[in-house]
This record gives sequence, C-alpha cells and structure tokens, in this order.
Amino acid sequence: MRHLKRRSKLSITGSHKRCMIANMLKSLIANERIETTVVKAKELKRHADKMITIAKKEDTISAKRLIKAKLMIRYNTLTSKEKRKVKKDNDTSSYNGDRKVIKKLFTSLKDRFNDRNGGYTRIIKKDDFRKGDGTQKCIIEYLQ
Repeated sequence: MRHLKRRSKLSITGSHKRCMIANMLKSLIANERIETTVVKAKELKRHADKMITIAKKEDTISAKRLIKAKLMIRYNTLTSKEKRKVKKDNDTSSYNGDRKVIKKLFTSLKDRFNDRNGGYTRIIKKDDFRKGDGTQKCIIEYLQ
C-alpha cells in the first residue's frame, strides 16, 4: 500500500531519480533557469528550496559536505600548483563545473535570498507540449 507516500515516483528507479534530481539541481544552480516537465519541476522545487535554506543557515564545512552529497559531487582536490594559481590570480579555470556550482550557491544565491523565508523558485507552465509523449513543459527558475 502507498499510504502517506505523496511524492511522485516519476516511473523510474530510486537511484535514477536521485541522479536525475542531482543533475537538474546542478543545472538550475548554474543557469538559474531550466526547461523541464511539470511533474519533474514540482519534484525539483522541493530540493532546490532546501539547497538555498542549507546555504543560508551557515557557511560551514558540514553544510558544504551536505550540499555535495545531495548534488552527488565527486571531484579531486586541486594540486598545490593549481591552488597557488587560484590564490594568486583568482584564476578558476582549473575548477570543474561542480566547484563553481557550490561557490555560486554559497555566495550569490545565498546573498540574494537572505531576506526571504522561503519560496525561492517559481514554475511557469508553457502552452506547448513535448512531441514524444505529450507531456506539458514548463520553466523552473530562481526568483530575482
């Protein structure tokens, strides 16, 4: 029985759902706006709002580790030469996209939503439907 299970299963396995949500979250944080289906957007909204809340509470290592776990980020540490280059020239070209996502979340997005208590994202439904299965498309974005 499915008592008290209100979230959509999206007709995929649990591991696939976690990976999909993590990838969509990374894209949403990096671009601040993505196009997806309505059902996926509603599921993503829960997770996206929680990311901002975690980032706003505290800027600690434990919060960053929690965000890394939710976004399923695995990256190698920088070499000492790359660290010196980043410190000296503020050159982040050696960073991969995941490092930039975490930095953006803990700096610009955190500061933008400092005065808000919730509702950091919005879903805008579009009039067109996906060609293959006829699912309604929408845009999910962070508020300004």
